[in-house]
Amino acid sequence: MTGLALSRRRFTASLLGALAAFRAPSARAAEALGFDDLYGKISVLGLAFSDKLKSLAGQSVEMRGFMAPPLKAEAQFFVLTEIPMSICPFCSSDADWPANIVVVYLRERQTFEQANRPIAVSGRLEVGSWTDPETGFVSLVRIVDARFSSV
Repeated sequence: MTGLALSRRRFTASLLGALAAFRAPSARAAEALGFDDLYGKISVLGLAFSDKLKSLAGQSVEMRGFMAPPLKAEAQFFVLTEIPMSICPFCSSDADWPANIVVVYLRERQTFEQANRPIAVSGRLEVGSWTDPETGFVSLVRIVDARFSSV
């Protein structure tokens, strides 16, 4: 087979693959999740996850909020907050932090945003206590395999 014939064949296969993907049913859209949706109640016994949060566990979600200052520039995760925070989660006690934070683990490294700029985060929701083995940071709610953009 000549080089030109092989190039045409690859081009045709590539084009057909792109057309098939274009016609395929679109992936399910991410479900909107707000900070008010995280917990059903907060009592002296602790936090209780909301029914909505529990029903979305393992699914694709989108949240809007603010990026807390990251621990270091090359970190692959950050904390999403409802209001802008000027302190780093590792530089203060947990008493300084609101209960409704979400830890975001990025699919790939991205340039971090200023803490006062709103962002939209999308990824897969994980619910339940988990300790990051590298940092020891404990989270109750996480968005993993995530991406974010300014809004």
